[in-house]
Amino acid sequence: MKKVWLVLSSLAVLVVLMGVSGCYPVQTGAAPSAPAVVSDEKLGGPFGVIWSQQQVGLWVTGEGKAKAIPDTALLTLGIEAEAATVAQAQQQAANAMDAVMKALKGKGVVDKDIQTQGFSIYPVRKWLEKEQREVTTGYRVSNNVIAKIRDLDKTGSTIDAVAQAGGDMTRISGISFLVDDPAPSYKEARDKAVADAMAKAKQIAGASGVKLGKLLYISEGVAYTPSVVRNVYMDAAKATPAETSISPGELEYQINIQMVYDID
Repeated sequence: MKKVWLVLSSLAVLVVLMGVSGCYPVQTGAAPSAPAVVSDEKLGGPFGVIWSQQQVGLWVTGEGKAKAIPDTALLTLGIEAEAATVAQAQQQAANAMDAVMKALKGKGVVDKDIQTQGFSIYPVRKWLEKEQREVTTGYRVSNNVIAKIRDLDKTGSTIDAVAQAGGDMTRISGISFLVDDPAPSYKEARDKAVADAMAKAKQIAGASGVKLGKLLYISEGVAYTPSVVRNVYMDAAKATPAETSISPGELEYQINIQMVYDID
C-alpha cells in the first residue's frame, strides 16, 4: 500500500507541474524590456493591460507672446591705457577709471549697478624685421565694467559724460536694453500660450470627431528672454560734441506650452 500511495503521489505532482507549465510558458534567452502597464479600468479592467510605449492621446503646443518697453540699459564700457612700464600703464588706467566712475555716479548710477567684467595687463610687442626678433615696447592695461542705467532718458548723456571723463582711454563697446522686472510680461505670454494650446486641442478634436478627455500632461518650454543690443563702439578720438542719441525700442517675450489630452 505504501508503494502504491507513493506512486500515486508522484503522478499527482507531475500532473500539477505539467498544468502550470501549460498555463505559463517559460521564455528563454535575454529578459525582455518591461512594458508600460496601464491600470485605468477603461483600458484594461481592474488588472490593467500591457500598453505599448508610444505617444497616446492628443498632443498640442501653444505659443504666447507679450511686448514690453525696456526700462533699463546695460552699458559696456572700459578704460585702456598703454605705457612703457606696467606701473605707469596701471596708474593711468586707475586715474581714468576713477574719473569714469565719478561721471557715472554723477548721472545717478549707484555702486550696486556697476560690475567689473574684466581686468588685464599684457605686454605690447613689436616685430623687428631687420633683426628678425620681437621686442616689448610697452604694456597695456584694460579695465572693463558694465553699468546699469535705470533712467533711460539719461542714457545718451551718460555715454557722453563717460567718454569725456575717460578721454582717449575710453572704450564703449556696446549697450543692451531690458525690462528690470520681466515677471508680468512672462505671465501675460504664459496665459496666451495656455489659451492657444487649449484652442488648438478643441479645434483638432472637433475636426477629427474625437472627444477631449482630461488633461494628462502639461509642460512649459524654455522661456525666451529678449535683449535689444546696440553696437555703439566709441572712443574719445571719434566722439562728436553732439549728444548721443539712444533708442531702446521694444522687447518681445515668448513662452511655449505643451499639453496632452486623453481622447475618447
